[in-house]
Amino acid sequence: MRIERFEDIEAWQLARELTRKVYGLTKKAKFTRDFGLKKQIQDAAGSSMHNIAEGFDAETNPEFIRFLRYAKRSCIEVQSELYVALDQQYITNAEFQDVYDHAGRTRATIRGFIKYLLAYEQDQRKEGNPER
Repeated sequence: MRIERFEDIEAWQLARELTRKVYGLTKKAKFTRDFGLKKQIQDAAGSSMHNIAEGFDAETNPEFIRFLRYAKRSCIEVQSELYVALDQQYITNAEFQDVYDHAGRTRATIRGFIKYLLAYEQDQRKEGNPER
């Protein structure tokens, strides 16, 4: 399948769902009052999808990969912040596990996309073709 828009990227779709889930959690009564954590986790989740979209508009695959790596790190940040929310009893164990697992799937999908783009770059160099 040819990717014509950033919305076509599976990793972006998963990151969008991650962002939706995080925003849902941060609407819970106790969570809404912790402005610092609420902003931090929302920003990290949003960063995962925004960096994929921004990287899609990059001029080269290496630059796109750089943005994908930022997005991947944002997924880890969400996972870490979920522990704070759990420890503060803002979320249940089930909510923690659901969003933690989704962040992990999103991260793995981004990692797979990076590997694909790196292999593509390597093939292009072998064939003597210009980038993207």
